[in-house]
Amino acid sequence: MPEDFSGLGLSAKVTDAVMAAGYTKPTEIQAQAIPHVLERKDLIGIAQTGTGKTASFVLPMLTLLESGRARARMPRTLILEPTRELAAQVAENFEKYGKNHRLTMALLIGGVSFEDQNRVLDRGADVLIATPGRMLDQFERGRILLTGVDILVIDEADRMLDMGFIPDIERICSLLPPRRQTLFFSATMPPEIQKLTSRFLRDPVKIEVARQNSTAETIDQKLVKVSGKPEEKRAALRAIIRSEKDLKNAIIFCNRKRDVATLARSLQRHGFSASGLHGDMDQKSRMETLDAFKTDKLQLLIASDVAARGLDIPAVSHVFNFDVPTHAEDYVHRIGRTGRAGRSGTSITLASPSDGKYVDAIVKLIQRDIPEVKLDGLELADAGEADAHEARPRRDRHRGGRKADGHKSADHKPRVHKAEDHHAEAPRAEKPEKAADRPARNEAQPPRRTPPAPRPPGGGAQSPFGSDGPVPAFLLRPGNVR
Repeated sequence: MPEDFSGLGLSAKVTDAVMAAGYTKPTEIQAQAIPHVLERKDLIGIAQTGTGKTASFVLPMLTLLESGRARARMPRTLILEPTRELAAQVAENFEKYGKNHRLTMALLIGGVSFEDQNRVLDRGADVLIATPGRMLDQFERGRILLTGVDILVIDEADRMLDMGFIPDIERICSLLPPRRQTLFFSATMPPEIQKLTSRFLRDPVKIEVARQNSTAETIDQKLVKVSGKPEEKRAALRAIIRSEKDLKNAIIFCNRKRDVATLARSLQRHGFSASGLHGDMDQKSRMETLDAFKTDKLQLLIASDVAARGLDIPAVSHVFNFDVPTHAEDYVHRIGRTGRAGRSGTSITLASPSDGKYVDAIVKLIQRDIPEVKLDGLELADAGEADAHEARPRRDRHRGGRKADGHKSADHKPRVHKAEDHHAEAPRAEKPEKAADRPARNEAQPPRRTPPAPRPPGGGAQSPFGSDGPVPAFLLRPGNVR
C-alpha cells in the first residue's frame, strides 16, 4: 500500500489539498480504489463505516473533472446518497478537497428551495449530489438533463435498499448514458444489491477491505441489562453516562422517532447538553444540530437511524444503543460512529428482557460476544433522579369528579400500557375536558371520591421515578447497574 497520496495518480491540485487537510497516508480502500477509478473502471467497494470511503471516490473524481466543462442543466457527474445529511457531508468533502479547483457543485436535497437549486443548475454543475427523490423531482420538472453524466456514484447502497430507494435507483440508471463509469459502495451485499450491480455495472472491479458486517477492533463493546420500563431505562442511561469518565461526546440511538424527542427532553431536564436528530425535523434544524455536535457545542446527540450511516464525525468517544436495533446490520453501522480511523471508542447497549433475540442476532452477525458488564460505583442518587414530568403526580379526571393529585383511590386500577397502545412510554397528563363533555354540576352528580390515606410518617420510600411504584430493584443493588 502506498505510503502517501502522491503515489496514487492524483493530480497535484488534489494532492496539495489533501496534504493541507492534514492527511498523509491513504486508508486501505483509498489505496485500492483510487487507481481503478482514475482508469475509468466500474467499481464495487465494500467497506465498513469509518474507512475513508468518501474520499476514495471524491479525490479521483476531482482529478478527472479537471478536464472539461459543465453545460447548463447537464451535470457531468452524479452522486446519489440515501439521506440529506450524507449528501451534505459529501458536498463538504468536495469543498475541502476541491479548494484548488474552480468546479461548480449542486446539492439537491429536501428542505432546500427549488429556486436556489435551479440557479446552480442553470449555471452548469460539474458535480451533482442528490437524494434520489429530489433528483427525480427536478428531472420531471425539466430542470436536469442527464445525458451528459460521465460518472455515477451510488453510495450506501444497502441503506438505499432499507429505505426503499431501489426502484428510484433503477429508474435513474435507465435515464443515464449507458457508456458511463459507475462506482458502487455498500457496507453489505445482500442479494438485491448483487442483482443491481450485475444489471448496471460493466465488468466491475470488486474491492473489499474488511469482512462484511465486522465491527472495528478499536471499539470496546459492552452490554448492560436493564428493566424494560422506559422511565427506568432513562434513569439507567443517565447513571451510565455519568459513570463514563472518559466520555467526550456521544451519539445515543433510539429505534423510534418519538422516543428520540422524549429522551432528548429527559436528558435536557437533568442538565445534560443534549439534542435530538430524526427524519421529521426540518433541514435547517437538522444541519444546525449536527453542526453544534461536530463543533463540540453539543455533547449528546440522540438520533434515529437516519444518522446511523456514513456521518463523518471523527471524534465520537461513545455510542449508546438506548434501544437494541431490530436489524442486526444496524448495530454495526451505529457503533461504527465511534472508533473511526484507528481511534478508540466505546459502545454500550442497553438490553431489556425482551431484547434477547435481537442481541443473539447481533452476536451471530459480528461473530463475537458482547461482554455483559456491571458498572460499579454508581450511587442511587445518580441513577434515581426522576424526570420532572415523570415524578409529577398524574391528574386524572373522571366523570364523577376529580381525584386528589398524586394519589390513587382505593378502587382505582392502574392503566396497563400494552404494545399496541402506541408504544406509550409514560403516562401523560390527560387533556382537560371540553365544557360540552363535562358532566353538569347538579344534585344528581356523584360525590367526590374519598382521598386515600396520607403517606407513611417520615416520607416513606418513594420511587425515584414517581409515585406509582417502588424503587426498581436493579438500582438498589449496591454499586451496580445491571
